[in-house]
Amino acid sequence: MTIDGASFSPADLTVRAGDTIVWLNKDLLAHTATAKGGAFDSKVIQPGDSWRLVAKTAGTFPYSCSFHPMNGTLTVQ
Repeated sequence: MTIDGASFSPADLTVRAGDTIVWLNKDLLAHTATAKGGAFDSKVIQPGDSWRLVAKTAGTFPYSCSFHPMNGTLTVQ
């Protein structure tokens, strides 16, 4: 998962339970990947840094950046 140009790419990602997702911040600003409902929260991902999540629970998880109007959806099968 890439964060660049104030967006998540891809905006919608489907993975299998047990997969590891990495958000890599290639943007000039700090961002977060924060699920609505609290399923996950990266806290601050500084420019050039990354954050990893092991997908453990099946479901559809809309998420956003706490600082900017950016949205994505993680679906775990």
